[in-house]
Amino acid sequence: MPIPGDYAERVYAGVLGKIIGVYLGRPFEGWDHERIISELGEIYYYVNDRRDLPLRNNTLVVTDDDISGTFTFLRALPDYGNNLNLTPAQIGQTWLNYIIEQRSILWWGGLGNSTEHTAYLRLKNGVSAPESGSITLNSRIVAEQIGAQIFIDGWAMVAPGDPELAADLARRAATVSHDGEAVYGAQVVAAMEAGAFAESDIGRLIDDAVSLIPKDSVIFRMIDDIRAWHAEEKNWRKTRQRIAKNYGYEKYGGNCHLVPNHALIIHALLHGEDDFQSSLMIVNTSGWDTDCNSGNVGCLLGIKNGLASIDAGPDWRGPVADQLYLPT
Repeated sequence: MPIPGDYAERVYAGVLGKIIGVYLGRPFEGWDHERIISELGEIYYYVNDRRDLPLRNNTLVVTDDDISGTFTFLRALPDYGNNLNLTPAQIGQTWLNYIIEQRSILWWGGLGNSTEHTAYLRLKNGVSAPESGSITLNSRIVAEQIGAQIFIDGWAMVAPGDPELAADLARRAATVSHDGEAVYGAQVVAAMEAGAFAESDIGRLIDDAVSLIPKDSVIFRMIDDIRAWHAEEKNWRKTRQRIAKNYGYEKYGGNCHLVPNHALIIHALLHGEDDFQSSLMIVNTSGWDTDCNSGNVGCLLGIKNGLASIDAGPDWRGPVADQLYLPT
């Protein structure tokens, strides 16, 4: 598909949406819905300056793996000649080229605990991607955590209007560190974001994206369930309760599983009714991995609806001032 005439502005809006979403959700990352409601209330704007609470950060613009990984791993493209036949092994080598061990980009939580640290150690010890991220080598629990999804937005933005290509690039990038449902979730996000350059209807974006993953996957079934719940009940809080009951954290192992968090992305996109402010409020107030989920939602809606959608509400852009950090 030809590159759209407003491509640069849409990418700018997507990157802004990504970093706004991450900075919005980062201070209370890991909190559940009940704690957010109790201590913060519904999330309508940045809360980093709440010094009466044990937030993760009080400075708004900080280094964050969601941002640094997204744009660092994408360097594989220019480093390998902007070749769209880029391999997982080449993307894995890019990890080794740019990551400073124990210091930059990743959560260094240890072998078998942090999925990305585990994959990095595999790569460092000569195991190439995709084996470095495989279920066979690392276990299903480790391989299906959230990281594949949080780093995936850049691959969508280099495939504007081509969900199939975006999903394929996402697969290659995701399998450096992840496998199984984590890869499918990453593919869905990338396909929706790439499709958003040409398609304005959220329902059709979801249709196109899920057509690219296995129909017997948990992600496929879960998205189908959430769409049905949304059709039955327009109150986002009730849908969130059903997600927690059927796909909540207690159903899955590890520190931060992809499946529950992917559910909240789909949930916010449907109940947010195409509105940047409403969608970010829902995805952040819903809890769990708030900065990751909010970053993906913000990026997609920034691409799809442009700068006007970001500027329609409160001043998201002023405090951020186009700042992000890429420590490598």
